[in-house]
Parts: sequence; C-alpha cells; structure tokens
Amino acid sequence: MSFDIIADNIALYLDGALTTLALLLISLLLGLALAIPLALLRSLQGSWISRLIWVYTYVFRGTPMLVQLFLIYYGLAQFEAVRESIFWQLLSSAWFCACLSFTLNTCAYTTEIIAGSIRALPAGEIEAAKAIGMSRSVMFRRIVLPSALRRALPAYSNEAIFMLHGTALASIVTILDLTGAARQVNATHYIPFEAFITAALFYFLLTLILVGLFHKAEARWLKPLLPR
Repeated sequence: MSFDIIADNIALYLDGALTTLALLLISLLLGLALAIPLALLRSLQGSWISRLIWVYTYVFRGTPMLVQLFLIYYGLAQFEAVRESIFWQLLSSAWFCACLSFTLNTCAYTTEIIAGSIRALPAGEIEAAKAIGMSRSVMFRRIVLPSALRRALPAYSNEAIFMLHGTALASIVTILDLTGAARQVNATHYIPFEAFITAALFYFLLTLILVGLFHKAEARWLKPLLPR
C-alpha cells in the first residue's frame, strides 16, 4: 500500500473534486432550467411539439452518455462548416463540450421525470383550480408546476446522483476531474488500487452529501403532500 503518495497528491484530488462539483452543478442547473418548459410542453398529449420532445428525450435516454460526449467533442470537429463557424471557439473547448453533453443528457431524463409528475397529479387539484376560475397559465404556474416539482424530488435525486457518477466521463476529454486526478496519480506512480479507491471515496462522500440535501428537501417540500 502506498497511501503516503496519495497524501502527497491530496491537493490534486481536491482540485478534481471541485471540478467534478462544477460540472455537476452547471449541468444540473442548466438541465433543470431547460427541462421545466420542455416538460410542460411534453405533458400536452397529442400535440406535435410533445412528440418532437419525446424524440429528443428518447434519443438521449436511449444512447450512452459516453457516445454523446464523443459525438459532440470529437464528431462535430470533423465538419469544416463547424470549424469555420462562430461556435468553434466553444465547441473546441473540452469544458464546454462536457457541460453541453451532460446538460442535454440530464435535461432529457429530467423532462420525462417532471412530465410524468405532471401527468400523475391528483385530478382534484386540477378541478379545484378550474373551479375557482384560474386560467390555464395561472394554474400551471401556481398549482401544476409547484406540485409536480415537489413530487418529482425522489426521482430527481436519483438523476442527480447518476449525473455525479456520469461526470467521471469528463476525464476522457482531458478534463482533470476526480477520475482524471486518479488516472494522473496512477500514470505517475503506478498505484491503480490506491489511486482509484481514493477517487471512489471522494465520490462516495459527495453522494452522501447529495442524498442528505435531497432528504432535507423532501422533508420540507414533499412530506406535507403525502397522505397522513
């Protein structure tokens, strides 16, 4: 065992943990911001835009995130039109491509989570809103969306944890996250067990923190809605 080497490189792991958290927060925040309006449109059964959103979510949920990352980071660079466009400065950045692929992936899952919560709302809540004369937009803003977001918390917490683990793919496109730090320590000192078990412990700690935060959120916003 060579955990003294790990101690010497702990700063590298801490920097990697900060990078992992940054990737996670950016992708979750942007993904959620995009998913909320998409979920509202997705819940409109029978409309062409609902079917179009279904195609997007089906494609991103039906393909591995690693493939999506490769297509965005390596695939788009194959087209001369992309390299000559104003977007090339962004698309040539590993950070931007990683955040873009993670955001699109989590947005697809979150859209279906929230849309499912909207469809599962008790009919009584909708009927009560209509009975007091709420317009469709006001009903969605004050009743449907807040209630659906609360009920989506358990499923969304799982998605957030999956995304935390999924950020490990960023190391493949040269980003020095937690997994990238472990790979660098292993490449330098040839200690794969110590290097990757340390990364695993960091991921486990971050997961515990996420679970704790979501449990607090569920206790505050979801528990009052549950049957007594």
